[in-house]
Amino acid sequence: MKIKEINEGALIELKGDEVAIAIDAYLVARGVTVVGPRTITVNGQLCEKGRVFVDPSGFAVKKGKKFGGE
Repeated sequence: MKIKEINEGALIELKGDEVAIAIDAYLVARGVTVVGPRTITVNGQLCEKGRVFVDPSGFAVKKGKKFGGE
């Protein structure tokens, strides 16, 4: 995972496996548990990478360091 400031916001870049873990965590947070191997696709394809843009009105924190925000 990489995180950097852009245009007063923040950009979080994820590898495909990190996107899959995030989707899995989302499911668990909503009471869905998957046991065993699974394939997670995005738009019908395996996900190689993902991005999260944090609007300048918000921010992200990684290991105590703040990224973005006004």
